[in-house]
This record gives sequence, structure tokens and C-alpha cells, in this order.
Amino acid sequence: MSIPKRAALGLAAAATALIMTACSSNGSSGSANGSPAAPSTTAATAATSTGGAPSSAGGWARNPDQTSTALKAGLPMLGSEMLQVHYHAHLDVIVDGQPVTVPQYVGIDENAQTITALHTHDTSGVVHIESGKDVPFKLGQFFTEWGQPMSATQVGPVALGTDKALHVIVNGKEVAGDPAQYVLKAHDEIVVWVGAKDQTPQVPASYNFPAGL
Repeated sequence: MSIPKRAALGLAAAATALIMTACSSNGSSGSANGSPAAPSTTAATAATSTGGAPSSAGGWARNPDQTSTALKAGLPMLGSEMLQVHYHAHLDVIVDGQPVTVPQYVGIDENAQTITALHTHDTSGVVHIESGKDVPFKLGQFFTEWGQPMSATQVGPVALGTDKALHVIVNGKEVAGDPAQYVLKAHDEIVVWVGAKDQTPQVPASYNFPAGL
């Protein structure tokens, strides 16, 4: 595959990247209700904001030093995707009723042309697990390489005070225990939900993965 490589930024030049060829169907992503999103044909800069409160139009910043965050997550950077073990999960993050965009290129260092076994190609929320070995990959590892906290007391920039609750719901069922320790499985629909303690989460129980994923 071709790992996207971001061109150097200049005052008059926008960032550019190579077309992703591996997992070619990842440019078209389904939604929980089965409606497909518009396909993406070229790689673009990661969809991030400057931090703070999430909104439906933005997200939480992806740490630009993905090699560093991958190291913290215990995920080695590789020169190419390893496809001996190959499956996908989907991640939704919802805070106070607003979706948070999962950035593209989590787990990918465009400049170094390296990639981890746990990564994203676009902003659909589809997490790619492409590994040379069948080892467990955890939700907390993904958040760590994203550059955002994931614990019982904080998710991204949102600290969980006495008024907020965290629910991690996988395939319609709540996961107990440390959310960071949840092991990703093929075709999981994972929802990380933060909201008022007296509120009942209304979240999708499945995700319509594109053909081939």
C-alpha cells in the first residue's frame, strides 16, 4: 500500500497527500442507518480542531507526532501494512449529544511514511486493524495514539465531574470495567458516550460497514 505522505506546508501551498490504495473501499463509509457517505478519493489533512468542546463540525486534535504517540501506545511503526490479520471496527464518540470526529491518519506518520497496525484512513470512524500477528488491540491504545486521554475520569479534553457519566457501549451492550482495556473485535460498533448522569444513552447498536471491510 501507499502510506499517505503530506507535502511540506508553505504560505501559498496547501498540504497534499498520496492516494490511499490499500483497503480501497475505505473511502466510502456507511452510517448506522445504512446511508453511505460521499466517497473520498484523495487524502486530506487530518480533521482536527484546536481542542476544547467537541461539535458535530469538528473533532479533537490528532497529535501531529504520531510516531511519539504510537510509542506511548506500545504500537510499533511499520514501513507498510501487514495483512496477515485484517479486520475493522467502528468508533463513535458522542459528548453531550454532539458527535466528535475521529480524525483520519491516526496511527500514520505521513512524513516518515510509517504506519501502525491500528489506524484510520479517513474520518468515517472506521478503525483498521492490519497486523502481522493476532494480538489484542485495545480501545485505550487507539486513544493514546490519537493523542487523547481515555479513562474513567477523562475522555479527550472532557473531564468527568460529578455531573457527567461515561458509557462505553459495544454492539448495543454496555461494557463494564476500564474502558481503555476493551479489546477491539471484528465489526464492533463502539460508542464512547459522555453526558449527564441522569441521561440514558441513545446510540447505534451496529454499523453498516462498506463491502469488503
